[in-house]
Amino acid sequence: MSLPSDLVAPLGVLAELTHRCPLACPYCSNPLMLDDRGDELDTATWARVFSEAAAMGVLQVHLSGGEPASRRDLAEIVSAANASGLYTNLITSSIGLDRRRLAMLKQCGLDHVQLSLQDVDADSADHIGGYRGGHAHKLEIARLVTELGFALTINAVIHRANISRVAAMVELAASLGAGRVEIAHAQYYGWALRNRQALMPTRAQVDQAMQDAERARSRYHGRLVIDLVVPDYYARRPKACVGGWGRRSLNVTPSGRVLPCHAAETIPGLTFWSVRDHPLAKIWVESPAFRAFRGTDWMEEPCRSCALREVDFGGCRCQALAITGNASAADPSCELSPHHARMLALAEQDAAGSDIDYVYRDRPATVRSAAAALR
Repeated sequence: MSLPSDLVAPLGVLAELTHRCPLACPYCSNPLMLDDRGDELDTATWARVFSEAAAMGVLQVHLSGGEPASRRDLAEIVSAANASGLYTNLITSSIGLDRRRLAMLKQCGLDHVQLSLQDVDADSADHIGGYRGGHAHKLEIARLVTELGFALTINAVIHRANISRVAAMVELAASLGAGRVEIAHAQYYGWALRNRQALMPTRAQVDQAMQDAERARSRYHGRLVIDLVVPDYYARRPKACVGGWGRRSLNVTPSGRVLPCHAAETIPGLTFWSVRDHPLAKIWVESPAFRAFRGTDWMEEPCRSCALREVDFGGCRCQALAITGNASAADPSCELSPHHARMLALAEQDAAGSDIDYVYRDRPATVRSAAAALR
């Protein structure tokens, strides 16, 4: 199926191989209702999806979850993506990986590893992830990743518990041999929205963290790429979420539903087509969910007449829904939104607390260990 002349191919596909995960991070971007293991796409179906993606012009696939290492067929999945000519990036907590398995993934054509770190302090990191020994295992795997010749990105989600250690996170990433580090402030959807009161930093903390990140950029210029995802709740202008709804990327869930973004299923009334029923290109072009907020025709004021409507594309639809109850409203992170003051008030109210008593998705995960995951 050819694409319409006014619609380009997505740059990347986020392949959510499973919702299973040994961690219980309080900012988890997965939906509140997870796909069951028995509903996960099999290896052959993922191979077909990768082939269809490459035929569309997709360049890269991000193998994610949950924890993709929970899939016993991960090596076969990587081989299939590589055979389709896609650049492969494994987004992982590292739990379930060891030298043998990493070496196998290298042989199968894996190009890049994106490793999440919860903090630089081991006790804090293990508390955030709800997984004893997780931080030490991550450091070991990060060193193996570079030793085996993979490109390494460190991903650090920033919130109240670790925001004072942004500079240290960058230093740790550099010491591990990373070529890139992503400092991403928590995005409050799904489980993060449930934990917003325990995660939200103050404006002063955010301002300091931004300064720390900019100083780190200067210090490591030419050696380490530092990407900074700013926090929406203290912003003045919205980001073009995922580059604009249905414009540059798509997510395939473990059971095969295709989404314009991680949190799209929080929006009621949208219909999500599945790769079990339709080719990927047909979903990209014709799926009601992708067409719902693509472009600018759907916009209400003040977005409809805004000069930046084709720059930020109205911001985030899921955030608009979470704050205003209307997915078509202007993103409240925009100072032109009538809901902007409400969003700021929510941030300040939540940030006034001091505890970090998280509601974990799976509290028993706190008694698991990294060693047990490899048995």
